[in-house]
Amino acid sequence: MAKIQMTTPLVEMDGDEMTRIIWQMIKDELLEPHIDLKTEYYDLGLEHRNATDDQVTVDSAEATKRLGVAVKCATITPNAARMDEYDLKQMWKSPNGTIRAILDGTVFRTPITVAGIEPCVRNWTKPITIARHAYGDVYKNTEMRVPGPGTVELVYTAADGTETRELVHEFDGPGVAQGMHNLDASIESFARSCFEYALDLGQDIWFATKDTISKKYDHRFKDVFQEIYDAEYAVRFEEAGIEYFYTLIDDAVARVMKADGGFIWACKNYDGDVMSDMVSSAFGSLAMMTSVLVSPQGYYEYEAAHGTVQRHYYKHLKGEETSTNSVATIFAWSGALRKRGELDGLDDLVAFADRLEKATLDTIEAGEMTGDLALITTLPNPTKLSTRDFILAVAKRLEA
Repeated sequence: MAKIQMTTPLVEMDGDEMTRIIWQMIKDELLEPHIDLKTEYYDLGLEHRNATDDQVTVDSAEATKRLGVAVKCATITPNAARMDEYDLKQMWKSPNGTIRAILDGTVFRTPITVAGIEPCVRNWTKPITIARHAYGDVYKNTEMRVPGPGTVELVYTAADGTETRELVHEFDGPGVAQGMHNLDASIESFARSCFEYALDLGQDIWFATKDTISKKYDHRFKDVFQEIYDAEYAVRFEEAGIEYFYTLIDDAVARVMKADGGFIWACKNYDGDVMSDMVSSAFGSLAMMTSVLVSPQGYYEYEAAHGTVQRHYYKHLKGEETSTNSVATIFAWSGALRKRGELDGLDDLVAFADRLEKATLDTIEAGEMTGDLALITTLPNPTKLSTRDFILAVAKRLEA
């Protein structure tokens, strides 16, 4: 059978460790036998980011602006241990943070639900989508190791040279300090992306910050959301029969544990990072969550919501068998291919993405799954498959 043709390439961002191994398996076994796969390739593996002084990350984001759709493998954000392990020039910033800042988008993460994998929060009967702001906060921070007694201040110097100063802390000994920022324009894009996505899905949307404590930074988020909602979305939400709900982040965490799901939970950058892992794990596995960055300009970047699976990678290097869940990475590819097909009017490419996802879920529902799911499934007598054997089982169903 002739392969499905593509007209516009995807931006392909390769990654690190075990997910890099899975990435190639998916291309070899699930994609290239069926598609004349066209991608513009960028190696975001840590070694190459280091060799290019992280310019490759910027280039991949700019390519996404040009081509419109990207698919990204999980990547390492280095810490002190990684500095030594990879002999890095410096402790490079999160590539996700860099890409999100350039694309100015919102990350929507939704659990992949499948029969036999039941949420451990028993009242969660519908998926909860986490909308994560994709700019600023700790991911674009500036940090300082304070060596001893002294004063740390925030200083704003206006264009006319006037200064505004705010005391951070009078240190009487060593400590640490950090500065974070955000932009009204980015917060406004975040709010509009969330409200539009809620209308598209026909779902309620929650938003939560800690404005009672952070009376300027977090309160600005609350104000922008409310202003945009009142001016642009209140009537549309009423007509659609959906609700915008604001509360404090700690109250939202308490409420979500008693909710039944089926809504979007908008979070600031750090909150969304943490809560998306909680939600994905509670629905079954960190490897069972889709993630798509959507910018107001219409750029899309698909990825898995989890990391590089370092422990399994070290086992793989020793020649030991691993059973790493590839579902979210498969769905990153299917999501990107579907969007590429929609934008280019390629119905057969959209249909292939649907078939790939169905083959993946059918494999699990047939009792064939990786070890993380075999431990929690309600299906009787599941078969635990290795990393490669699971992908081959999906490939077999996809052929059929």
